[in-house]
Amino acid sequence: MNATTPRIAVIGAGPGGLTCARILQRHDIPVTVYDLDASPAARDQGGTLDMHPDTGQYALRAADLLDDFLALARPEGQQMRLVGADGRIVFDGIPPEADTTEGNPEIDRGRLHSLLLDSLKPGTVHWAHKVTRVEPVGDGIHRLHFADGTTTDAELVIGADGAWSKVRRLLTDATPRYTGVTFVEAGFNDVDTRHPRLAALTAAGTMMALHNQQGFVSQRNSGGHIRVYVAMRTDEDWHQQAGLDLTDTAAVRDTLLSRFTGWSDHLLGFITDSDTGYVNRPLYALPVPHTWTHTPGLTLLGDAAHLMSPFSGMGANLAMLDGADLAQALIDNATIDQAVTAYEKILLPRSVEAAEAAAGAIDDAFSPDGAAQVLAHMTQHH
Repeated sequence: MNATTPRIAVIGAGPGGLTCARILQRHDIPVTVYDLDASPAARDQGGTLDMHPDTGQYALRAADLLDDFLALARPEGQQMRLVGADGRIVFDGIPPEADTTEGNPEIDRGRLHSLLLDSLKPGTVHWAHKVTRVEPVGDGIHRLHFADGTTTDAELVIGADGAWSKVRRLLTDATPRYTGVTFVEAGFNDVDTRHPRLAALTAAGTMMALHNQQGFVSQRNSGGHIRVYVAMRTDEDWHQQAGLDLTDTAAVRDTLLSRFTGWSDHLLGFITDSDTGYVNRPLYALPVPHTWTHTPGLTLLGDAAHLMSPFSGMGANLAMLDGADLAQALIDNATIDQAVTAYEKILLPRSVEAAEAAAGAIDDAFSPDGAAQVLAHMTQHH
């Protein structure tokens, strides 16, 4: 593409959208990112991510940010631990003391977000721009309608707007479905001093304790913080069935404790000792396979294209690979339509394969013998 490059709009300032914008800018292709958040600091970006060499790290290398990433990454965060309901450590996969370029080093989502944002030209991201509607106006051009009443036209609209994508509605009728599993998130600060028992149980990476279709997933973040997901295979409206007000911290704690009767006191500390209260997070996934008919002027990446369970460990990695591949297609092809066609030929089959694996992983983990299934997986991969 040359200096007459059309207007490209990325909807959503997540890892995939920002990766795409960064690579386009490195090749002097103008791009604007629109995000509904009021500012980069408007909300917590979430937990920790492992960046895989052939996906997330590949995209960071294409964005000329791999060295910056490695300076922030935590290779020790690759440690994976499986614990029984009795608190006994069943498996402990400790990564080798090797160069940080090996394996899948971890990084906090917030740090990755800042790294990508800071790499863009000032003003690239337009904050507080919530897309309410995407309207086709002919010749592959689409008009973006924002909540503040403003509009803008673009010759390519890239839906990087996550699980409940507005852009996806123009391409497919598919909507995310509840996976049957809910995470209730809790947080712990200054853990090595204030929560040494939980810090020791979590160690340097991720600890999972699974039994009878429920359990705990505990992740070490930077800054002495641990993020915990109390996980349950349960109805989506479990809290309503229990007559529970999710803002009543004591009531949520007591209800969760009643669901984990008989579990080790060491593990129950992940419920009782939270510094942050609790956030209910039902897990959704798009149906598999999720594909769409090519439509000029539109495409998707990341969760908008292939929302899947976090048990794949692939969500952010695939989003960033999508962003890198789409940017490269736009660089390599003479027209937007040729670029998007080439990109979607790569994206769609890859997405289906990854989503099938993710659906299998969450079903295995929260099956009656989930602990044995995850142990087999960990033993194979560590």
